[in-house]
Amino acid sequence: MATASSRLPVPAAGPQLLVGERSGRWLRRSRRSAVAVPLAQRLPRRIGTWLALSFLSLSIGAGSVLGGHVEALRQAYGEPHHMLARLVGLGIDRVTISGLTELSEVEVLVAAGIDPKISLAFFDADQARKLLEATPLIREATVRKLYPGEISITLVEREPYALWQVKGDLFVIAADGTVIDKMDDGRFAHLPLVVGPGANLRAAEYIALRGEAGPLAAHIRAATLVSGRRWTLKLDNGMDVRLPEIQPGVAVKRLAGLESDFRVLDKDLLAIDLRQPDRVVMRLSEEAASARAEQLKSKTKKKGGEA
Repeated sequence: MATASSRLPVPAAGPQLLVGERSGRWLRRSRRSAVAVPLAQRLPRRIGTWLALSFLSLSIGAGSVLGGHVEALRQAYGEPHHMLARLVGLGIDRVTISGLTELSEVEVLVAAGIDPKISLAFFDADQARKLLEATPLIREATVRKLYPGEISITLVEREPYALWQVKGDLFVIAADGTVIDKMDDGRFAHLPLVVGPGANLRAAEYIALRGEAGPLAAHIRAATLVSGRRWTLKLDNGMDVRLPEIQPGVAVKRLAGLESDFRVLDKDLLAIDLRQPDRVVMRLSEEAASARAEQLKSKTKKKGGEA
């Protein structure tokens, strides 16, 4: 029996058991390996520092925005990108301006949008040029950025040519009639004055008429364009001189001759009408007209008595 029993076949170990055991051992080894490595060694180096700094920056930024500090900084030191550029040495240290005649340096800087709060790195030279050329007194502008910290501006100004009064307002105009600026000070008080709608576009005609007047030009204070057709001159004694639509220069020469021969500017006249080429019509003041009427009456009475 024992011999028979010893000869009985011994069942071979099933592969499932071996696999299960091996799998269990592999899983156990894997878990041991994962537990064995500290968490600090598996995270990137200094991540805690960066997380702390990020949280601190976020907290400061949120607090600044909520507390209004960002807006206060912007008003005091400009936009953030300009502040950063200035910190790294890309601010504006010098501005050179050439071509100034009537404008001041401050007026140019304001027109170009240049102030201590901006930086050279983010300064838009082309936009500054457009802003300058939009200024009436500036005909042409060139703006250049010169690193590390300089802006160069070259200007060609419009030359003030005359004054133009229309609808109660007084403007400084260029030779082509372009309005340069409103007359706010006495810098341009010496310029010739034209009055009326459209007179700015024909100011050169008035300047030419003054040239025909010779010494009389010093007594001409202004010219009014009437109905867009002809000029009426205003003299410094208050007298009006009505010029013809055609060949007004000839009429001005006639006026100069009358002054030279008869001293008409010293007469008590309100107006002289030179619109007719073959005659001169003079309008007396009320006092002069009354005196003239009395003089004529007196002459009439004398003639009657003699008769």
